[in-house]
Amino acid sequence: MSATLADWGENSTGEIDIASGESCQIPIGIRGTVTDSSISQKPAYGKLKKINATTFEYRAKAKYKGNDSFAIKATGQGPKASGTSVITVHATIK
Repeated sequence: MSATLADWGENSTGEIDIASGESCQIPIGIRGTVTDSSISQKPAYGKLKKINATTFEYRAKAKYKGNDSFAIKATGQGPKASGTSVITVHATIK
């Protein structure tokens, strides 16, 4: 996964490449402590599930090839800021 992570209270984006039908874990990589997280936008061509407050799992739809996206909302506190951030992930399914 490649990501541009901002500080707490700022939105971020990330990109993943994944094979059709496969899954991967998406950790929340903002520095500090995650106090809460949820799915704010479900993927159209896969499934996203919350494993715990800091980790989600995305599974690409079998036999689908193309693009998908989803968003995770996380609240936390870091060394410089605190607040809620939305992390939008763009998936390329091969």
